[in-house]
Amino acid sequence: MQNTRHLPRFPITINVPLTAAGQRLDQFLAEQIADVSRARVQQVLREEKALVNGAIAKSSLKLRGGEEITILGEAQRPPLRAIAEDIPLDIVYEDADLAVVNKPAGMMVHAGAGATDDERNRGTLVNALLHRFGALSEVGGELRPGIVHRLDKETSGLILVAKNDVAHRKLAAQFSRREIKKRYVALVHGWPAKDRGTIDTPISRDAVRRTRMSTRGSAGRSAITHYEVRERIESAYGKFALVDVRIETGRTHQIRVHLSSLRHPVVGDTLYGAPKELKRVSTKAPTLSPKAGERMGHPAKASPPVLVLDRNFLHAAAIEFKQPRTCEQLKFEAALPEELVEFLEELRR
Repeated sequence: MQNTRHLPRFPITINVPLTAAGQRLDQFLAEQIADVSRARVQQVLREEKALVNGAIAKSSLKLRGGEEITILGEAQRPPLRAIAEDIPLDIVYEDADLAVVNKPAGMMVHAGAGATDDERNRGTLVNALLHRFGALSEVGGELRPGIVHRLDKETSGLILVAKNDVAHRKLAAQFSRREIKKRYVALVHGWPAKDRGTIDTPISRDAVRRTRMSTRGSAGRSAITHYEVRERIESAYGKFALVDVRIETGRTHQIRVHLSSLRHPVVGDTLYGAPKELKRVSTKAPTLSPKAGERMGHPAKASPPVLVLDRNFLHAAAIEFKQPRTCEQLKFEAALPEELVEFLEELRR
């Protein structure tokens, strides 16, 4: 297959090898054009700027191998904007300088990826913060007001927000000096060989799949992750470990990449090797109480043959820092959200 690091001048032609037979068109193109996400490819196809054997094709087209794909141009990317939206927020703490918010999984921190205006700009934490507080720090720019650090879209938990520029700079300095302490809780596939350990491996952008990060690059940025196993679970769906994670650095996808590098990907994290669904491997089907069975959406007679978690099992559970004006040491915690508690209960059963 031919990988294109950067798109050349249009139009461009890609010949589909026989080994790609059965692949969706959008999936194939996302793999071929390394700097372009699948959502971006789908937008190109929606705008009819990609042809297969000279004809307009849908994203879902199944390739047979041997086709000729012509890309006529790039998609028109909707502008990124921060828009005040009335979205409920779980405010854990608030003062004149900052707020600590318990972000749900599925919420982007700020405008970003996506092909449509709604996908790129709507429903973000920044939008909710603008509606709630009005004015926030401007250090991070117009698209990231108040944002001192970030959490991945499918990661829940505590995030620190600055209301003014002075607080933002002082909090950022604490992050830079590695004075802010954060603890995450993750459920991973398999049992780590050691009860605790440190992963000190640089992280860089994946050379092929640009939406991923990797520990395999030669020019990565320093990244340090500490983990400790809280519980080893042997379930009808295999072995899992509940781990506490602390990070000294804040690289993109750091925890997910580092745990995957140990061959213990975070449950639900299909980008870094976790399966989309958990299949029951035990020959014995544990019984469920009627209440538990109803809660999981399955009959009460037995555990379901397949479990699916529609998010990553990664939660920012605690954060500790100094109040930027008074220097008072502050610490906050957030319990696991209900969907993760229920998922754990099903595994333990």
